[in-house]
Amino acid sequence: MTLSRWKLAVAATVCGVLATAGCGSSGGSGSGAGAKAAPPASATGSSPARTFGCLSAEQARDGSVDVPAVSGTRPGYYRGADSGPGKVAVVFSHQKDGSLCEFLPYFPAFTRAGYAVLATEVPGSPVTDLPFAMKWLQGKGATKVVLVGASKGGTGSLVAAAAPSPLPVVAVVSLSGPAKYQGDDADKAVRTSQVPEFFAVEESDSPFAQDAEDLHAAAVAAGKALKVYPGGNHGAGLLADGALPDVLAFLAQHAPAAG
Repeated sequence: MTLSRWKLAVAATVCGVLATAGCGSSGGSGSGAGAKAAPPASATGSSPARTFGCLSAEQARDGSVDVPAVSGTRPGYYRGADSGPGKVAVVFSHQKDGSLCEFLPYFPAFTRAGYAVLATEVPGSPVTDLPFAMKWLQGKGATKVVLVGASKGGTGSLVAAAAPSPLPVVAVVSLSGPAKYQGDDADKAVRTSQVPEFFAVEESDSPFAQDAEDLHAAAVAAGKALKVYPGGNHGAGLLADGALPDVLAFLAQHAPAAG
C-alpha cells in the first residue's frame, strides 16, 4: 500500500468512528446525529426573550424587542394588529416607577381594533426616545402613530406630539398627565400642537385632575377632548375604570386603524 492510499484508509476509518460526532464538511447544510441545534430565536430579534414580570413565555418569545433609543436601546414589547402589521401604531409610555406591564391587559383591545402596539421601558422622559421608536415602527410598516401615556408618559407624549417626528402623530391620549414633569412642559406644547388630544383623569386624583382641565382649556387642537371619571385612580388604571372604550372611540374618530 502506498503512503497516499494508507492516509486515505486511515482517514476513512477515523471518519467512520467519529460519524456520531458529525464528521463531514463544515460548510454543508445537513445536520449530523451529533450536531447541536441552534437555540430558537425570537421572531422579533430579541434573545433571550424578556417577560418583564408580566408577559407569558409565548408573549415574550413573540413580542420582546429591543427598540433604538437616544442612547443605545430600550427593552420593549411589540405586537402587530390581529389583522396584520397595522398601518397605525399606538406607542405606550408608562408612568414614573411603572413599566409596560401596566398597559399589558389592554393591548388586545387595540390590536383587535386594527392597531399595532409598542411599549418600551423608559426610566425618564419618553420625549427623546419616541422619534427613534417611530422610526423603528416605520420599518414594521406603520405609516402613522398614536401616543398614549400615563402620568409622566402622558406629559411626554403631549410634548413629543408637538415636535417634528419621523411619522405623523395623529392623536395623543394623556392619562393623568401633569402639566409639567421635570423638563417636559405639556402646557406649552398644547398651545401650539394641532394633534387631536384626549385628556383623561379621575376627579379625586389631585393635582392631576386640575392639570387635565387646565391643559384641555389651553389646548388649541380642534380635536381636543376631556373626560373626568369618578374615583381617584391614576395613569393606566383609568383604562380599567371606563376610559378604554372612550379612548378607542376617540381613536376611531381621529386616528382610524385603516390609516
